Amino acid sequence: MKKIILIAILTFTAFAGAYAQRFAYVDSEYILKHMPEYASSQKQLAALSDQWQKEVDSRFQEIDRLYKAYQADQILMTPDMKKRREAEIVDKEKAAKDFQRQKFGPDGELSQRSTALVKPIQDRVSKAVQAVAESNDIDMIFDKNSEVIMLYANPRFDRSADVITKLGLKPGVLAK
Repeated sequence: MKKIILIAILTFTAFAGAYAQRFAYVDSEYILKHMPEYASSQKQLAALSDQWQKEVDSRFQEIDRLYKAYQADQILMTPDMKKRREAEIVDKEKAAKDFQRQKFGPDGELSQRSTALVKPIQDRVSKAVQAVAESNDIDMIFDKNSEVIMLYANPRFDRSADVITKLGLKPGVLAK
């Protein structure tokens, strides 16, 4: 896939002289580091992730404690008691794994919250990139941090600072 994109870029570049297309790039990571709302959203997500991870760890520690107690008491138990304790441990383990999947899975709460927090920021950056492209009569803008391989990037074509300015922020002043 990357080779196809690279071939397409090289093909466009070969015809650039004939069509006088203008290219530029932005560094999305650099832009996002300048956005206080992005830094805030990342802090919120990290705090949420830490909170949920502590709960997952706590649940698995409880399961471990139950299993060790079961092993210690196993000799004194009747077969019926063993089955009940084993079922309790299995049920708690299943519940802990379900909780972990619910919070951290691909469609889990953390992913949903991340999308909800980051999507408006991405939309805002996208509009600013489009405005910079239109105001500078640029035909294509690449993201330096995306899957597209950029073999060379002349700094004079970097429009990241223009996007930061278009967002109403100051280049060089990173968000905390």
